[in-house]
Amino acid sequence: MEKIKAGQGFIAALDQSGGSTPKALRLYGIDEDAYSGDGQMFDLIHAMRARIAQAPAFTGDKVIGAILFEMTMDREIAGKPTATYLWEDRGVVPFLKVDKGLEDEENGAQLMKPMPELDALCARAVKAGVFGTKMRSVINAANADGIKANVAQQFDVARQILGHGLIPIIEPEINISIPDKSAAEDLLLAALKSQLDALSDDQIVMLKLTLPETPNLYKPLVDHPRVASVVALSGGYTRAEANERLGQNTGVIASFSRALTEGLSAQQSDTEFNATIADTIDSIYQASIAG
Repeated sequence: MEKIKAGQGFIAALDQSGGSTPKALRLYGIDEDAYSGDGQMFDLIHAMRARIAQAPAFTGDKVIGAILFEMTMDREIAGKPTATYLWEDRGVVPFLKVDKGLEDEENGAQLMKPMPELDALCARAVKAGVFGTKMRSVINAANADGIKANVAQQFDVARQILGHGLIPIIEPEINISIPDKSAAEDLLLAALKSQLDALSDDQIVMLKLTLPETPNLYKPLVDHPRVASVVALSGGYTRAEANERLGQNTGVIASFSRALTEGLSAQQSDTEFNATIADTIDSIYQASIAG
């Protein structure tokens, strides 16, 4: 908690799930014809994640946390369970993605699908040494009803997760391509403040938000006593643009996925791979502490 609250670094998002894994592998230089079936696909994505986690630059000096896919939590890196390896060997705080995907859009928002196994998954995460969780929903329009429903669901589930002693990362992502993005951000800010104010003093959460059109729009959330940290998703922005926007928001740190793996390739030698990830980590770190 001290490491997360200090915020001297960023959180790596290594939580691509079944639906997004083929694209992540493609960007990494591995096409669909290189593997057969989900088993081989998940073996390859785990190898990519393990390679990133073992890179010399991937340490708690600049990477304070990492979000894992459930199957990644269940696997090992360098002979240790992934969460144990991250914390004990790298000084990186482990989080677990817990959502099961999105419902169809209603009132301009996509809520999370039901999670009937959440309590069992949280219990496994605690046993594995995981610190917190992450769950994503999406906002596609500046619709007050949709945004309120989206945020209400996030906090309902967050309270369930808090009951297990885990710190939830609440992620109501705003689609960066919508024409009313700025208006949606104003509505989201109000909905988040209302829900945060209703938490008890001992209920601490994190927020993962799309980088806003107005710099420092989310500063009231950064300063809120129930918020351990506000992190930003890259949301489809290039790393350069995401870093530029991030640097304009005081107290907000990065939690990038695609922007983190941009430029990495399975075909690179270890020397080339480690040099690329080191440059990437440093650029995201600098943007995270710039504000």
